[in-house]
Amino acid sequence: MKIYLASGNVNKKREMSELFPEHTIVTPKDEGIDFDPEETGTTFYENSLIKARTLYSITGTPVVADDSGICVDALDGAPGIYSSRYAGPLFMKGKPDGSKIPQEEQNRMLIEQLNEAIAKGKFSSDGSSGCKGIFPNEPRSCRYVCAMVLYMGPSRLYVAQETMEGTLIEDIRDARGTGGFGYDPIFFLPQYGKTAAELTAEQKNAISHRGKAALSLKHLASEIKDFK
Repeated sequence: MKIYLASGNVNKKREMSELFPEHTIVTPKDEGIDFDPEETGTTFYENSLIKARTLYSITGTPVVADDSGICVDALDGAPGIYSSRYAGPLFMKGKPDGSKIPQEEQNRMLIEQLNEAIAKGKFSSDGSSGCKGIFPNEPRSCRYVCAMVLYMGPSRLYVAQETMEGTLIEDIRDARGTGGFGYDPIFFLPQYGKTAAELTAEQKNAISHRGKAALSLKHLASEIKDFK
């Protein structure tokens, strides 16, 4: 089945093609469709639904959309839904002119912002960052979040939200790995002793926020024979 991916991110297309190998994943750009919806939601789910509905209104065919980002506990969950636009502590929600900074610069600034927060004691006296995940006493705890929507019509949509828990490395010079994209080189997985960027595609897809969300969607849709 042909499924539109509501994104222009080539890295997301690659991952989604790996996660949905039985289907043909195409982006709006692949078919010359002008697609740049305003993401006005306040949650990952709201933004993914905005993207899915917008593209479906254009194509009338099944759409999968995701909104994802990194949430750092000691930064009160920031940058969160603004992860792709994040431009440091002065521009947490992105620059006023809408311009973006290189990913490596985003990575460096996020590490520095977390280091400053930790130096100022931005976590409880017992060392806890307030994380509700698998690293509750780790001040560098963070997680990737992915909300994914499979939109097959106004009354036929499926939603899944998943996370991948980890910690942020302490120095940009320790960034490692050439796989993945985004914040992966600075997202450390203690249980593997590697960053997300050091995992193989198969390893990452099995444990990542996006991989788990895609699997959940496929299970949901297949249970009622709506996704073949």
